[in-house]
Amino acid sequence: MSFRPIARLTLAAACAAVALVAGTPDALAQARQTLRISTPAVPDDWHTKMLYVFKEELDKSAPGRFDVQIHHSGTLFKQGTEPAAMARGNLEMAMISMQDIAKIIPEYSLFTAGYLIRDPDHLMKVYDGAIGQEISAKVAEKMDIAILQAAYLGTRQVNLREPRNVRTPADLAGVKLRMPGSKEWLFLGQALGANPTPLAFNEVYLGLKTGTVDGQDNPLPTVKSAKFYEVTKQLILTSHLVDAVFLSVSTKAWKAMNADDQRKVKAAAMAGAKFNNENRIKDENELVEFFKKEGLQVVTPDVGAFRAAVQKAYLASELSKDWPQGMLERVNAVR
Repeated sequence: MSFRPIARLTLAAACAAVALVAGTPDALAQARQTLRISTPAVPDDWHTKMLYVFKEELDKSAPGRFDVQIHHSGTLFKQGTEPAAMARGNLEMAMISMQDIAKIIPEYSLFTAGYLIRDPDHLMKVYDGAIGQEISAKVAEKMDIAILQAAYLGTRQVNLREPRNVRTPADLAGVKLRMPGSKEWLFLGQALGANPTPLAFNEVYLGLKTGTVDGQDNPLPTVKSAKFYEVTKQLILTSHLVDAVFLSVSTKAWKAMNADDQRKVKAAAMAGAKFNNENRIKDENELVEFFKKEGLQVVTPDVGAFRAAVQKAYLASELSKDWPQGMLERVNAVR
């Protein structure tokens, strides 16, 4: 008997087996691109919910192409550590802030300044327009991160454990105000007149409860979703920062996608941001009454005095020396 037909048969059987294995669900699942998303936001926050909208949209537009895994509450990476993890290729996606970006690109500390952006509409026009395109290009170059879409983080207000008579920044003297632990955030707390105290977001509730900090600043929807109203007694409507967060992907993960998948990922990010923005703005318009019913004292200080003091502090600081020439005027000119 010739051995050649048997060898051919064995080879054919082996090829068939390989093809069969390659066609199994497990093998197909391995071909999907994993996109782990890290966020400090809690489950009830609109930012966490928008990530599920992103996942659902991507599952519909690119079925079987991506395995989107959402890690909320800082369980995968702590707040502020995500950009470095993305640059190293250890994390695929995150919601990053201008404060994160300014650590690496100091001239963009301009966008962390209090009372720069007027309102949510102004914010989206800035970041969805030519200025946003320039920021995205520089972030890709300097940080190995591709910005997919800006989303409205909210208008930040001051929230205190114990009521104080606050009219101007001088009235916040000595207040241990929790801020994220970057120099840009801490400078903002100082400019508001407080004693800024760095603390991770997932530690804020306990910090307020125990008195480690006297207060915190966040948009009203975050105050609700993180239940800070349970451990505070006063809201001071300073409206000191109309802020954005950016749904972003590491360039390593981005370059692993083909052009069609990239388009679908960006479209899903836009859908998620739209969902977030609409719900956050709606919440902000309604939440003052909610907090009053929960027993919080809600006061509006002399916002003009806060704006003047904060802007003066920024313009006199080392931060402003890095600002791109003419950029402040360009931001102000966006209508």
